[in-house]
Amino acid sequence: MIDKPCRGLRKDAERNRQLVLEAARELFAVKGMEATLNDVARHANVGVGTVYRRFATKEELVEAIFEDGIEQVVCLAETALLQKDSWDGFVWFVEHLCELTATDRGLREMVYSKAYGGYRVECARDRLSPPISKLVERARHDGYLRPDVEHTDMPIIGMLAGTVSEWAGHVEPELWRRYVALLLDGMRQGDGQKPLAVDALDDDQMDEAMRGWHPAG
Repeated sequence: MIDKPCRGLRKDAERNRQLVLEAARELFAVKGMEATLNDVARHANVGVGTVYRRFATKEELVEAIFEDGIEQVVCLAETALLQKDSWDGFVWFVEHLCELTATDRGLREMVYSKAYGGYRVECARDRLSPPISKLVERARHDGYLRPDVEHTDMPIIGMLAGTVSEWAGHVEPELWRRYVALLLDGMRQGDGQKPLAVDALDDDQMDEAMRGWHPAG
């Protein structure tokens, strides 16, 4: 009988933690990383102290949310690799990646910047490169993808979709799909294509670009 109040407190604490996480996911998806812990508390309709008891810093909250978000992108790439046709798998991945980046500002800022997230998120992000590289190499090897497309182009394509959504999403939420289709057509191998004027970023340059971009907040 003595431990019943403790169990009740633990259940309440976990319920409050999940409430805060859900509110933060919703808020970051719309406002991006500029949202504060105070904003999260208001969105969750709980006291500020409740948020700070669960997450002492904003970075702790970010890690809890976006480690799963980055794993979601890894899962997309691994699922795309299961498709027998390499072009179909590549297109499926690009479309679903862009859907994520176009509809979740917070995830976009987390994936493309190294300003947020601790060691766990860094490790999760490092998992992105191998399956995405394999997707690109497979489609390129099969003659579907133009030879100068690289795996480091994929994050930038995702960011382009997010930028379209951020700029014109209030007018047409699905507009990003138009430009993803145009980009996919441009990436497909065709006769008489000229080499691209600028090389893709290599992994070190991509890392440097991510370190240099600091979203608001």
